[in-house]
Amino acid sequence: MSVPGADPRVLGPYLSQELADDRWLEPTVEVVAGGRSNLTYFVTSPAGSVVLRRPPLRAVRPTAHDMTREHRVLSALADTPVPVPRTLLLCTDPDVLGAPFYVMQRVDGVIARGELPPGYAGSAADRVAITTALVDVLAELHAVDPAAVGLADFGRPEGYLDRQLRRWAGEWQALRSGDLPAVDALAAELVARAPGSSGGPVVHGDYRLDNVVLDPADPGRVAAVLDWEMSTLGDPLADLGLLIVYWQQGRADDAAVVTRSVTGLPGFPTRAEVVQRYAERTGRDVAALPWYVAFGYFKLAVVVAGIVARLRAGAMADNSDEGLEAVIGPLAGAGRDALTRTAGDLG
Repeated sequence: MSVPGADPRVLGPYLSQELADDRWLEPTVEVVAGGRSNLTYFVTSPAGSVVLRRPPLRAVRPTAHDMTREHRVLSALADTPVPVPRTLLLCTDPDVLGAPFYVMQRVDGVIARGELPPGYAGSAADRVAITTALVDVLAELHAVDPAAVGLADFGRPEGYLDRQLRRWAGEWQALRSGDLPAVDALAAELVARAPGSSGGPVVHGDYRLDNVVLDPADPGRVAAVLDWEMSTLGDPLADLGLLIVYWQQGRADDAAVVTRSVTGLPGFPTRAEVVQRYAERTGRDVAALPWYVAFGYFKLAVVVAGIVARLRAGAMADNSDEGLEAVIGPLAGAGRDALTRTAGDLG
């Protein structure tokens, strides 16, 4: 049976040759639910199960879907304290599946998207352990010396925030489909109040709880960090700010359709406690964090606009519409609210 973007009749012979194992000749391919940007597939055969990543079927903004960069950062971090899946191959020939792709190890475990599995991390102690592990892995990532792992040229830390603001504002102008003054106002405020950047380390670009795999037997251990498509060298507080955007606490707001998280369950630490743990673990000054949280909301609003555009273009394997366009404005409103707060009061 053909699978859009990863036809097993084509993929099987290719994997069989590249992995030197004929057991890959007739794999089954399954689109993994949850991915709305780069596409993720489970590929299974008698030889085992792996994960394939490729760009959307018809990428609206192709520069945002660079498989080579994603494969490179995963490979570079393999021997660091940051847990990542082991890469197996990179294909840059678009004639195989219509776009470059890479294949990596499948790491089994728990991905906590909208809820926790029954019986998993049911206690407050387990939920604190999840939080501690998540923050500590982020601290480990930001402690990696890029030059030591071959990533010295992976990005340009100098001027990182200025470039990010220009990039995301440009994306917004390219993707907007109507008049949304809240997004425009947030973009203007971010430019006017941008802090001095402290760029340098590897940043993930989309670090949040549902982009990691938790150990199924030990909630206090991150088994793997996934979805590195936005990684570069930059400002570490940008990662922390986005983590806070997705750290739901208390009542869900209008943007919860895209920021919904299990962290709203009883027993999970507050946003302030997450920030405190990161500050203690890294020694970094987090006073400017509200700006980074606001920037995280702005980026997410633009990402949602991009998803809406790809849905309209039929470029996603899952083309269901969950009312995403209606949350772009509320995301911008949450960003403007963050700008009025302090690092210890981001709830």
